Amino acid sequence: MIERRPFAQLPSEDLGWLKARRHLSCVGLNDLAPTGWGALRVWSDHEIAPNSGFALHAHANIEIITYVREGAVTHRDSLGNKGRIEAGSVQVVSAGTGIRHAEYNLEQEPARIFQIWVAPTSRGGSPAWGAQECPKAERPGCFVALASCFDSDHEALPIRACARVLNAKLKARESIEYVLREPRLAYLVPSSGVVDVNDVRIHTCDGAAIKDIDIVTITAIEDADLVLVDVL
Repeated sequence: MIERRPFAQLPSEDLGWLKARRHLSCVGLNDLAPTGWGALRVWSDHEIAPNSGFALHAHANIEIITYVREGAVTHRDSLGNKGRIEAGSVQVVSAGTGIRHAEYNLEQEPARIFQIWVAPTSRGGSPAWGAQECPKAERPGCFVALASCFDSDHEALPIRACARVLNAKLKARESIEYVLREPRLAYLVPSSGVVDVNDVRIHTCDGAAIKDIDIVTITAIEDADLVLVDVL
């Protein structure tokens, strides 16, 4: 099954400094977005205005992965970590027993990010933060792991959830396959470009909720940048 979730139909909000659409959300009782896809709890598409952002706030017992699509965000947290994460980079906050962090766009242009929350396999643990440029694929048209719990994904940032966050960059007419073994689920969003996912057309920023499929075949209709999360 592949369920297309059109970007234009996703629940949205406009706070002036923040424009958001939510593929998945566990934020509030009145939120119309679906509440989860397996261990995947939140997938938000954020546009943050220049010189604004999320003030210091707290999280616990969640893995937060941020994929920067355009611009840059600046991170600060209660552990003393500071970092500026540019487009084409990823950061992970493992909230553990608790962390307070802030994310700002201190640039002169809007920043666009995917923020993805995944439930950890167990509660607690020391909070942690990490960031890096997205790893390069060994060959064109391959998925690379951005964040993962698997030791084999040695270039990925570690997370404490039974999940992989993957990225692929495809040229027009290029295809890629991903093996999704039951009972695992996947959620895919093109940050740019248009793709067919097992013959279901997925446009830029649409979501594709995937289950009960052994082989996921993705064909780029035009040059595309993809983020896929594989979870239980």
